[in-house]
Amino acid sequence: MNQNKLALGQMIFCMLFLLLSGLTYSQETEKTAVEKEKETSILKLLDIIPSDESIDYVQNKTQFQLHTLVTEQRHPATWNLSDVVRDDCAAGLEMLFKVDQDIVEKLEQLVENTEKLETAVQAVKTAILSGQKIYIYGCGATGRLAKQMESTFWRRFWNKLKTQNRIWEQCKSRIEENIESHLIGEMTGGDRALISSLEGFEDLQLIGELQLKEHGIQKGDVVICVTEGGETSSVIGTILFALDLWKESPAFSPEKSQKNLFFIYNNPDDKLKPFARSRKVLSEEGITKINLSTGPQAITGSTRMQATTIETFVLGHVIQTALDQSLREFLSKKDMIKLGFEKSISISDRLKGFASVLKQVRNKAAEIAGLTLLEAQTYESGHFSTYFASDGLITVFIDSTERSPTFRLFPLDTVGQEKRQSWIQVWTDAPNLEKAWTAFLKRPFHGLSYDFYLGPFQNQIQDPYLKRAALESLKKAGDDQKYLYNFSFSPSNIKQRGPEQGDLGVLVCVSPEEDLLEAEDSSFRRFLRLFHENKAHSALLCVSRMPSKKTDRIALKIPEFEPKDTDALVTLQIDNHNDPLNINQQIALKITLNAHSTAVMARLGKVVGNTMTNVSPSNLKLIGRATYLIQSHVNDVLSSPEWVEENGIFPAISYGEANAVLFESINFLKGGSIKQGQTAEVALSIIRILESIRQNQRISQQEALEIVREKGLLQYLSHAKSSNP
Repeated sequence: MNQNKLALGQMIFCMLFLLLSGLTYSQETEKTAVEKEKETSILKLLDIIPSDESIDYVQNKTQFQLHTLVTEQRHPATWNLSDVVRDDCAAGLEMLFKVDQDIVEKLEQLVENTEKLETAVQAVKTAILSGQKIYIYGCGATGRLAKQMESTFWRRFWNKLKTQNRIWEQCKSRIEENIESHLIGEMTGGDRALISSLEGFEDLQLIGELQLKEHGIQKGDVVICVTEGGETSSVIGTILFALDLWKESPAFSPEKSQKNLFFIYNNPDDKLKPFARSRKVLSEEGITKINLSTGPQAITGSTRMQATTIETFVLGHVIQTALDQSLREFLSKKDMIKLGFEKSISISDRLKGFASVLKQVRNKAAEIAGLTLLEAQTYESGHFSTYFASDGLITVFIDSTERSPTFRLFPLDTVGQEKRQSWIQVWTDAPNLEKAWTAFLKRPFHGLSYDFYLGPFQNQIQDPYLKRAALESLKKAGDDQKYLYNFSFSPSNIKQRGPEQGDLGVLVCVSPEEDLLEAEDSSFRRFLRLFHENKAHSALLCVSRMPSKKTDRIALKIPEFEPKDTDALVTLQIDNHNDPLNINQQIALKITLNAHSTAVMARLGKVVGNTMTNVSPSNLKLIGRATYLIQSHVNDVLSSPEWVEENGIFPAISYGEANAVLFESINFLKGGSIKQGQTAEVALSIIRILESIRQNQRISQQEALEIVREKGLLQYLSHAKSSNP
């Protein structure tokens, strides 16, 4: 009797869950006998009762279910990318570059009305001349963008200027002595988050407020918050608290605060307004909103690509234009030329330069394909890659680290890792761990102060899941985290993680580093020599102001380099006149690496169509993305004529059902007996659902996992419409 009551209770519970998910089917729809026979919940077939976490997510976390956003849609230009890139790698790369053309079109629109951008230029200029701080904040890809603004562009520029004593002496009367510290690029979770995201942080407005407080940002400072989608909680918390600092004044005026507070994002306003936190920002008159929406991403939801590219390009040139205008007030034309500002250029004209950069990259698709094939073959044969860079270090590092959450790869290895797990590592010319961080950031490593955040986390986070996750992540965000990672090109690193036969070394140089290719004792040449001596492959990716033919001639003279046989060579000619921050060259490198790494993963089966089905559901937004991917791919197969002919009709699964299966997969892969590795919850969920429907019986998680390991999702789906996948 008790068992019957329990079964009845479970059935009612599941029915209520499906009703609350908002995706049940109309009773008015005519159904065939087969449909009626099979019209049972997929959860019943799988014997799943939705977990408390899943129920809470579907019912209460609707603000993180973002599949309606434009950045989460599939781009028609790359719909069948995974098929194309396997058949013709260069053609696949060209598909990806074609989506970057959307950036050109958006920039053309911006050029028609640059009022908001000019307001941002004036804000940065005023801060430079008045000694105020400039605080740039982002999360994930845009957080790494913020770090790049500080380290690659701002600090590098001022450090170089200070070596020119006469010019610096003229600056000192108008510019703060420690001007290089006045622009702070911060990301959710601090410097540790450069390696990988810290669970729970992104979903908290509180952490944005606390990080802004920790850096001592005050009313009057410039605050620029950047979010790819326009809905990231931590970024929104930052800009709203910055506005609160202005509102504390009895004489608060939105007209004044909007000249210092900026919110940059990449989705249409009408798509964002259903989300309360986004609506709050968009409705505030005291914040200048800069919409850079370019449409869907080349890889669905992968905003590290077009969204972050346009943000990096626009914000970088805002800063560069402000530097030009500031220094031109008291430096001579001759001094400005010496600094790289040959003539005054408007923000509008700077934005027009993107089209030329993209054209140069697209023209090199065939060369880039050679590198893509070489790196994909390296991983397919069980070997590893090492990237080496100096001036291009952050751009290279960003692309390398973002491969992990995007395609479900092992994160960068820690120093305590006995054997390499991560497919990729990044080195730079530094003698030890600490010097490598300094070379990277142009300043010491900065983590989060545990004591500063602990109390607010304990007392102000109401959601139990977020509180637990945030408190756990806080333990992994301190200054001690820098000791876990070593990027130095040092004897100890070479001994522990040096190349073996079959590995790949990728050398990246950015002007004026071409000179180092000709110097036999340079770190660049020593890196190539190391790989050559160990019978490993090499690749050279050079973004140069020189014509490609001239760069090629230099490369072909290097005895340790054999691009005609086993190695790869890519040279891009990108003019850096009037671009002393080298923004255009860094953007060319970013576009190239983003397309290259995406194509590598597509060739390895980690992209299905143009969806990143190996995404890691490590925060509330990514849980929503993973849920939608499961629902979309399952329903796509279930609705195909081939499937229906072979297996009959089965009702489309709902968002709530997909989420319940996802959470069960998450918990299964977290189990102590399962080594998660590079197995994605999305693939496991999709295969388990479809295979159970095909066999008309429940298959276990372990059985589904074996199919994932044996075939992979791409191969499974390509044959799922047959009777024997």
